[in-house]
Amino acid sequence: MARDYKEEYRKFQSSPAQIKARSNRNKARRLMIKEHGKAAVKGKDIDHKDGNPMHNSRRNLAITSVKYNRGKH
Repeated sequence: MARDYKEEYRKFQSSPAQIKARSNRNKARRLMIKEHGKAAVKGKDIDHKDGNPMHNSRRNLAITSVKYNRGKH
């Protein structure tokens, strides 16, 4: 059975809560690029240490490997 990406977007990714969370994750990435530079963030993930994408304080953010960040949640 093939995935229906349009249906997934319509049901989940387009909800206001998910749009806000995605916006905050993007904001965290921009903050880390501003602080550390684009080269330091390239190929890495920005980890929200407490797991809350709405909490973008500097002490809650860390540059981590993709493997570590996506494996811990």
